[in-house]
Amino acid sequence: GKTSILDAFRSSNVVAGESGGITQHIGAYQIGEKDKKITFIDTPGHAAFSNMRARGAKTTDIIILVVAADDSLKPQTIESIAHAKAANVPIIVAINKIDLPNIDPEKVRQDLLAHEIIVEKLSGDVLDVEVSALKKINLDKLKDSILLQADLLNLNANPNRAARGSIIESKLEKGRGSVATVLVQKGTLKVSDIFVSGAEWGKVKALIDDKGNNIKEAKPSMPVEVLGFDSNPLAGDDFVVVESEAAARKIAEYRSSKIQKQKNKVIKSNVEEMFEQINQ
Repeated sequence: GKTSILDAFRSSNVVAGESGGITQHIGAYQIGEKDKKITFIDTPGHAAFSNMRARGAKTTDIIILVVAADDSLKPQTIESIAHAKAANVPIIVAINKIDLPNIDPEKVRQDLLAHEIIVEKLSGDVLDVEVSALKKINLDKLKDSILLQADLLNLNANPNRAARGSIIESKLEKGRGSVATVLVQKGTLKVSDIFVSGAEWGKVKALIDDKGNNIKEAKPSMPVEVLGFDSNPLAGDDFVVVESEAAARKIAEYRSSKIQKQKNKVIKSNVEEMFEQINQ
């Protein structure tokens, strides 16, 4: 139901002039008006989400937990709850498929209690919204809940500084090389900016938005595809704009040697442990 909710949001956001199917360019996109924009990240698999969490990148400000009203909590739902708690990110519960007959949204609310998620109806502080992605029921209510939570959290960022962000996903594409989706979290990212990401560095050759358009700059909370990487960064890596190529190279080299030392340390300790076991 997660993807169908995202598709419902996107289709309701498509301009009347756009005909045909919606083409999702990257795994993140923005909806909403100029001063009230929401960026959705369609988490690229649980492994990538775990990687983001393990690297301490607080990529999302609010997590939308989608639970189907007809089959309640599934193992991946419980896993997502664990991720949200570990990242200390507030949750909004979207109870999907309320258009189906013989459903029991109350069972979902009761099942969530076992995982310490208490919704407002049960005197808790977690917002929950009953929705139907298929029939587009209560999507505006869910959007309002997200904006309300954002207001309560007082989320803001400074666009007038060097850009900082996080890698959502990366891939190698024929003819384009290494391409990464970056969520800009602070500052404004511009074409020709020099950056460091993980142990990689590069220069922004092009910025492409979620609709596939080339753009000149990306402001805070905007997801963009960045071209200009020498090799693929990892999901959850930081993305930091620096002053010069020399500074970028220095930081990347330092980080790379640190990673190599860590790898050698692991190999060495494993070999020593093997010999210890043989000697026993």
